[in-house]
Amino acid sequence: MGRMTRPTGPFLFILATLMIDAIGIGIVFPIMPELMDRVGATGAGEGAFWAGVLLASYAAAQFIFAPIVGAISDAYGRKPVLLAALGFLALDYVIMALADSFWLLLLGRTLAGLAGATYITATAYVSDITPPEGRAARFGLIGAAFGIGFVLGPALGGVAAAWHIAAPFWLAAGLAALNLAFGLFVLPESLAPTYRRPFALRDLNPFATIGRAFRLPGLAVPLICLGLFEFANMVYVTLWSFWGREVFGWSTLVIGLSLSAYGIMAALTQIFVMPRAIALLGERRLLITGLMLAVIAFAGFSVSTALWMVAIFLPLSALTDLVPPTLTAIAANSVDEDRQGMVQGVIAALASLAAILAPLVFTPVFGAFVNGDAPLYWPGAPFALAGVIVGAILILAWRYAHRGRGA
Repeated sequence: MGRMTRPTGPFLFILATLMIDAIGIGIVFPIMPELMDRVGATGAGEGAFWAGVLLASYAAAQFIFAPIVGAISDAYGRKPVLLAALGFLALDYVIMALADSFWLLLLGRTLAGLAGATYITATAYVSDITPPEGRAARFGLIGAAFGIGFVLGPALGGVAAAWHIAAPFWLAAGLAALNLAFGLFVLPESLAPTYRRPFALRDLNPFATIGRAFRLPGLAVPLICLGLFEFANMVYVTLWSFWGREVFGWSTLVIGLSLSAYGIMAALTQIFVMPRAIALLGERRLLITGLMLAVIAFAGFSVSTALWMVAIFLPLSALTDLVPPTLTAIAANSVDEDRQGMVQGVIAALASLAAILAPLVFTPVFGAFVNGDAPLYWPGAPFALAGVIVGAILILAWRYAHRGRGA
């Protein structure tokens, strides 16, 4: 028990680091339309497209640098990687605050993605300082910290931007700098030299690992469903602020509060609904139910023109957050214990790929239906496309669940 109580300061640092990472992801969502206006975008369609490029650059940096950052931390220790990441994050926020061109914003978002790739290092640090019997509880706290940060990010972005468009970034830079100072004082190195391994080129290729996972029996269908669902679900992150401003004329404050409300409902779903739903329905029936709710939510948002419709479909969309953990559990239960780490890494890689590709698909669709020369004005068209994708997943998952019944 001594190991559980001794590293209070380091564990608090890890929680703060991951919460700040999540704040950095969410803080730009409500202010993205005004940020694009600031750097010269003309119209909602063009602004949404370039915002999608920024989101894709963040995810691409995470996808590329995550294995590199993880390998570096295995070779040289966790502490220098974590502290350097916070330094990069503070620098990123300063660049974003001062940026008056799109290319500076792109540089800032790429640096943020590099810094955000330290999630693996942070969780590895927790494994280093926690005995096996205590890891599940601590990983639960890590998920809660990330969830809190994702709720706070849009709210901070919306509230601070009401004062000045750059204020959210200065606030986030200050938080990162304060946490860096905190880490310098309380963070010891957790990985002893005897447990380190040399930096190897094989650690740098995520595509090879993904290919090996898809060839394992019974794993391809859950991974395909998960990857496609993450892709479809990215429509919210990519276009919520532009859609809200286009359809309802929402301010940055309202956009931020609506995203925070979604985050709160999604967190409550994970904490309270998930265990009861699993016990009542089982994994496969819960998967089918969640996918059906997702199709309904996407269809609803595609035609929403009144706030009461948003109030109905937003809780439904939060309930669909039951789908990824259910698919993750199905995937994990499809392989032996010695392949669990590989499966979780592949799932993270697929989520990053979805975050790269989805903005590049959904933002042009949005632009095509809101431009002045569009043959049909339909701001909700990207939600309809996401619904079609999830409908295809539903068919695949239905056949998979039916085939595997009783397994």
